[in-house]
Amino acid sequence: MSQEFAISPDIAAHRLPEPAYQANFADLHPPLDPHAAHVAADRCLFCWEAPCVAACPTGIDIPLFIRQISTGNSLAAAKTILDANIMGGMCARVCPTETLCEQACVREASEGAPVRIGLLQRHATDALLGSGRQPYRQGAPTGRSVAVVGAGPAGLACAHKLATLGHAVTLFEAREKPAGLNEYGIAAYKTPGDFAAREAAFILDVGGITLKTGVAIGRDITLAALRADHDAVFLGIGLGAVNALVLEAESLPGVEDAVAFIARLRQATHPGNIAIGRRVVVIGGGMTAIDMATQAKRLGAEEVTIVYRRGGEAMNASRYEQELAQTDGVLIRHWLKPVELTSRDGVTTGITFEYTKIENGRLVGTGERLTLACDQVFKAIGQRLDDTAEDVAALVLKDGRISVDGERRTSLSGVWAGGDCIAGGEDLTVVAVEDGKRAALSIDRALRTPITA
Repeated sequence: MSQEFAISPDIAAHRLPEPAYQANFADLHPPLDPHAAHVAADRCLFCWEAPCVAACPTGIDIPLFIRQISTGNSLAAAKTILDANIMGGMCARVCPTETLCEQACVREASEGAPVRIGLLQRHATDALLGSGRQPYRQGAPTGRSVAVVGAGPAGLACAHKLATLGHAVTLFEAREKPAGLNEYGIAAYKTPGDFAAREAAFILDVGGITLKTGVAIGRDITLAALRADHDAVFLGIGLGAVNALVLEAESLPGVEDAVAFIARLRQATHPGNIAIGRRVVVIGGGMTAIDMATQAKRLGAEEVTIVYRRGGEAMNASRYEQELAQTDGVLIRHWLKPVELTSRDGVTTGITFEYTKIENGRLVGTGERLTLACDQVFKAIGQRLDDTAEDVAALVLKDGRISVDGERRTSLSGVWAGGDCIAGGEDLTVVAVEDGKRAALSIDRALRTPITA
């Protein structure tokens, strides 16, 4: 919420002195210098059947790239990483390595201190992006064209792989900038500066990809037209609709979607321009809730409380992320569900919760209530596919998302999908990249297979 949209004396911009903003929104994990990277790399045991590789959704050869770093060849290490995960730079910053590769690390099991795989990955990929080199080029033209809808991680990964295979790609993006949630949805202190934009530019520099921004499916283009005009279509459309609290007065000033707020903060020229309340309540238990609450605290909110309807073990946010929020002064309360918003003179003043419990395997209310005074309430209770559009209605859905097979093929011939919009996947950048890569390889096989009568 920019300063001009403040709707209460208790919601204001520029709460902190400039040095505080600089500290609060500095890089969460500063990069390793060459000496520190060499020391960290030397801890790797270079396991033969490395469990860290099996734990990586994109299958990066982690022992190989770490060995390349240890021998002083960071650019080769970056190529090893990007061959498997073209967004390895962003994933090095935002992947929950503590529950993936680093949790699987043999050093973690034996010593409780894993090899610092994420920081080593960042060290290598930053070296390549900083060098100005481009190791990828468009493949020999095949004469085939593919429409990719959505320039988020799944769409960019799919487009890049298709381009290297020689297919002409048109990439459609509804927003003004590519990179999806990497650009608009990740906490500002995890990716300070313009890294998301620089990484997207690096990916698009492969050649053979035409980016068209401000173009949304269902509004400016249709799936039927894309199928008619291209040899294949990939949908990486994300989740455009936001779940509601289903409470009266949900449209009150001061009640806002956390995803929209984070996007606004990400695009702000200075974090101090974003207004925040003194007392903030965030409803939800995933990464969006953590990012929202932590950034509210770093913007100068005095009291920030995350409220979740179940216990801490059921929260989608990792234990590390929960502890990070608590270290910043965020209070996390469990076993509470929202039941009523309160206001005075048209301004939000509080929210009432009912205590919950598990009874006969179901979450039920106990009848006891708790009211928290607040200036702002942020909804971080998940997003969903916008299934109102005719284009989405043509697809088979499962659990409210697009149903796909192992190769990311949808129920429509010639249409693939990946990322947050598909059923059964995890809402992680690294998983979306793997979806895009896997779909691109499937599309390539389909386009190269001769049609027989």
